[in-house]
Amino acid sequence: GNHETMNVEGDFRYVDYGAYDECTDFLQYLDDCDYNWEEAFVGWVGVSERWKEDRKLSERYWGPWDLVKRQKGVIARSILLRPGGPLASELARHAVVLKVDDWVFCHGGLLPHHVAYGMEKMNREVSNWMRGLSGSDDSPEIPFIAIRGYDSVVWSRLYSRDTAELEDNQVDQIQSILEETLQAVGAKAMVVGHTPQSTGVNCKYNCSIWRIDVGMSSGVLNSRPEVNYFVTKCIWFELM
Repeated sequence: GNHETMNVEGDFRYVDYGAYDECTDFLQYLDDCDYNWEEAFVGWVGVSERWKEDRKLSERYWGPWDLVKRQKGVIARSILLRPGGPLASELARHAVVLKVDDWVFCHGGLLPHHVAYGMEKMNREVSNWMRGLSGSDDSPEIPFIAIRGYDSVVWSRLYSRDTAELEDNQVDQIQSILEETLQAVGAKAMVVGHTPQSTGVNCKYNCSIWRIDVGMSSGVLNSRPEVNYFVTKCIWFELM
């Protein structure tokens, strides 16, 4: 998604104080695991709450304003998420666009020019960038078409806009773009997130687009989780 790619770029504008603290703790835990990534990544869920409680007990009341501590958190997050970093490399294992049978999954939205560019090409370029394998060592080339700009795969909100606020011709135009995209990839529907839906999970444009971002974060809509089942041949998907 867009926030993951922002973090790999070193853009931490939306990072909560607690996230910096957890990065510091996790980097220490990774060291305790002798940098065995699989062991640390899987084991962290079982120990993170205890580490968090221990940190709260040891914090001074002005802990969030401790600049030295905050700097350590920024450095830890940068180490984990910079291109080639262990957490960025974990993210690199996931596709930006995924097609399973006749369903397409992406964060913001897939558009015709993305398809023309090539879905596998975008996935490969983003993966290589996150793993630190593209461009020079100091400045990896950023896959702009997938992760930058209002019409990139992770930032587009075209299909998630409230149709009640659109003119009829705008609705028709968006539906035409969606149909063109789906036809180009041989799919019947697309599933997107990115734009919180105040009414919960919903579908539009003859249910050829499913908008599933319900804004569960307390910083967004603080909504309850929702579960949808998408059945295709012998495969079912459960999306929250």
